Amino acid sequence: MKRTALFLSFVGIFTVLSVSAQQRGPVRVGEQGLFGPAGPLPADAGLPSRLDKLTRVTDAMLENPPAGDWLVWRRTYDSLGFSPLKQVDKTNVRELQPSWSWSLPPGPNEMTPLIHDGVMFMYSYGDQLQALDAVTGDLLWQYRRELPPNPQPGAPQASVKKNIAIYGDRLLVPTSDLHMLALNAKTGKIIWDHEIVADRTGLNLTGGPVVAKGRVLQGLTGQRPGGSFIVAMSIETGEEAWRFNTLARPGEPGGETWNDLPLEKRSGGSVWTAGSYDPELNLVYFGPAPTYDTGPLLRRIDKPGVTNDALYTDATIALNPETGKLVWHYQHQPNDQWDLDWAFERQVIRLPVNGTTRKLVVTGGKMAIFDAVDAATGQYVFSKDMGLQNVVTAIDPKTGAKTINPETIPGDRTRLVCPHAGGARSWIATSYNPDTKILYVPLVESCMDMVPVTGRGSLSSGVRWDIRDRPNHDGKYGRLDAVNLETKQVVWSHREFAPSTTAALATAGGLVFAGTMAGKVLWQIRLNDVPSSFPISYSVDGKQYIAVVVGNGGAQARTWTSLVKTIHNPPDGGATIWVFALPGIS
Repeated sequence: MKRTALFLSFVGIFTVLSVSAQQRGPVRVGEQGLFGPAGPLPADAGLPSRLDKLTRVTDAMLENPPAGDWLVWRRTYDSLGFSPLKQVDKTNVRELQPSWSWSLPPGPNEMTPLIHDGVMFMYSYGDQLQALDAVTGDLLWQYRRELPPNPQPGAPQASVKKNIAIYGDRLLVPTSDLHMLALNAKTGKIIWDHEIVADRTGLNLTGGPVVAKGRVLQGLTGQRPGGSFIVAMSIETGEEAWRFNTLARPGEPGGETWNDLPLEKRSGGSVWTAGSYDPELNLVYFGPAPTYDTGPLLRRIDKPGVTNDALYTDATIALNPETGKLVWHYQHQPNDQWDLDWAFERQVIRLPVNGTTRKLVVTGGKMAIFDAVDAATGQYVFSKDMGLQNVVTAIDPKTGAKTINPETIPGDRTRLVCPHAGGARSWIATSYNPDTKILYVPLVESCMDMVPVTGRGSLSSGVRWDIRDRPNHDGKYGRLDAVNLETKQVVWSHREFAPSTTAALATAGGLVFAGTMAGKVLWQIRLNDVPSSFPISYSVDGKQYIAVVVGNGGAQARTWTSLVKTIHNPPDGGATIWVFALPGIS
């Protein structure tokens, strides 16, 4: 089948592929020993010149970012993960060379850098934020959060964050001790510090913030009794404006969907990724995750008006960012008994549907089924199943209600369930090209045996996840599918033996960048560690750059090594940001 775009792969150290010395070009490597208190470097270092020209980020800029900037987690409020830059294209991409690199603190670095006016803001594992010259990699200023001891025995002191936010003259930074900081973008100094919650037990910050209507909105993760929540703070002062609980409360709308459990017996609803925002509708979209405490929900109790759907897990919720009011919700998968989350990016797109262009929210869960619902109302529109699951046997074309295969429901014998709980797709985000209407989906082909165990197991229904190959599998685990959302047809599919480990990045140059533990297509390069993050593209002074963060330790990097035994992850310690560009362009 003819391909309408080209796939490029960042390649981890696990492969035999390499780049010759002639191709590599100059590389700048940062030193981790430079971390210290907040503030710029001494003036005699001659580095802060780009900071002098740093402009305030306005609402208009966030709604329509400059082509060369990357101001939001997926570049734009609608979470498309698409770059309009096209200097690097199909004719010259083979000439890409490393421009510079910068060492990061060891650990599972999944951060998305932000780029504004030639300055890169990089937030690393361990709560260390740096401003770098996006052309040279030179350090401009740095801030390091001093973290208190973690109150959860055995848990890491720091949590993995996927993004920060920028607005006005400040950066909005979530911390591992459950604070939100506003830092001056030119100096790294604290403007305000808001404690989101004092008792950190059972809660974390992993997804990052989104800014809308003078608020900074942040979701929390964890399995705390009563569930997680989304909090909104004033950008100016840090004062809390509202809080939305992601699990329906008893006596409130949706409260009857928890099998009559009291509030303290309900848990889950984690918010793993930043919300998407539609300024026209003034709605922000989030996707709460399921619960691990699946046992009490396994069988519906016999009580009128009570269900075990467990709202608002595995749902899209649309909130008013000024008030926190729930405007609508759509539950993609009631009563998730497999940990097959629908907790990832919500893309807001315009698409012809039956001859009429509609604004839709499109999102896919770990089963790699994608649902499209009306952005204003939450009305179901269509679904696209990528063909890697055996849990859902049918989808109602009017409501989107999913019929569950009874052979996959946990019980007293081992059940074959596809995909594995790591997901056919997971937090490594998709990318959508609005010009071609093609969605690029990084996938992993896998299954699991849900094995009955004594005690809790992986889920409280008393089952353990045992990862395994798909039946009759051919040894290729990684996959990138290009699907036209208008026609619902897969335009092309690229498969390889190594699992996918990064988000997709499509560009106007007709290219798609994605990372795996190995791979090859049009251009590739051997990196020093696992690329398990979100590639971005930006430009400064007319030159386009491609950047990706590497760093072992995240779930996507570690889940699949037991499945693909020929791949051996490197030891922690190689976390780096790599930046590539074409030679000879200045």
